[in-house]
Amino acid sequence: MSPLDAKSPPAALANEREQNGLRARGISAPPVLKGEDGEGSVQVHQDASMKIEGAKVFSVYGKGGIGKSTTSSNLSVAFSKLGKRVLQIGCDPKHDSTFTLTGHLQPTVIDILKDVDFHAEELRPEDFVTEGFNGVQCVEAGGPPAGTGCGGYVVGQTVKLLKQHHMLEDTDVVIFDVLGDVVCGGFAAPLQHADRAVIVTANDFDSIYAMNRIIAAVQAKSKNYNVRLAGCVANRSRDTDEVDRYCDVVGFRRIAHMPDVDAIRRSRLKKKTLFEMPDDEDIVQCRAEYIRLAETLWAGTEPLAPDSLLDREIFELLGFD
Repeated sequence: MSPLDAKSPPAALANEREQNGLRARGISAPPVLKGEDGEGSVQVHQDASMKIEGAKVFSVYGKGGIGKSTTSSNLSVAFSKLGKRVLQIGCDPKHDSTFTLTGHLQPTVIDILKDVDFHAEELRPEDFVTEGFNGVQCVEAGGPPAGTGCGGYVVGQTVKLLKQHHMLEDTDVVIFDVLGDVVCGGFAAPLQHADRAVIVTANDFDSIYAMNRIIAAVQAKSKNYNVRLAGCVANRSRDTDEVDRYCDVVGFRRIAHMPDVDAIRRSRLKKKTLFEMPDDEDIVQCRAEYIRLAETLWAGTEPLAPDSLLDREIFELLGFD
């Protein structure tokens, strides 16, 4: 220990420096730092120039593996069958959101930008937008390498690129297909652009538990953005009693039910949406439900404001007999 430290230990010295700094600024205590994107957030508030104008924007969330991409792709086609111009944006490093629409894995926006050293002016729309089934425009935002970066940055760069190339001006519906649970502000970034959030769930505890967390995330974003909850889709579920019970308790609403039929699994294996599959009875019924869901969302849903449950409460409601 140096003579200076012996006379004034490091902790005391640091405190003294802090107090001197506060006095110099004319304040008595350090300011409470709060991100511009709401209490507890360190995110920068979205630039107003990045707002998507003209189109109705939906963000699809849900537990990992619940069928968000299958739901998003079939919903995109359903909107297109209603005569709407649709753009689907996959927000997952796996970049497989749109492959049932295009029949292949397309390169991601972030990978394409890397190829041109992030000089977006060198790109053309056809470099990163692929036309899928029935005219649905498909984009895969991708994500940063595993363990690095932030998915929110990638979403922002994708929207910026689409706006630069005027791709959003001729669009009626934009669907963000977002990976997994909302565990950070980066994954919640599409909510900054969305009008409504749709949650894909199933009639089981884990899926409903994830939905409960997503509801809390959307409610947090709704304090600073226009996004509101539209409702949930019970996917791959024979029954909906547990989903409905949860919705009744928190003030949420189920707006569609996709039964657990093998045709949905087969369609994904064939890299097709249900609208390209044979006209079997179960497939026709599922198509009709997607069309009904698209009509419901296009007509406008009541903005829901459910109260998410604490972990203990949701366990007591659904976790035990």
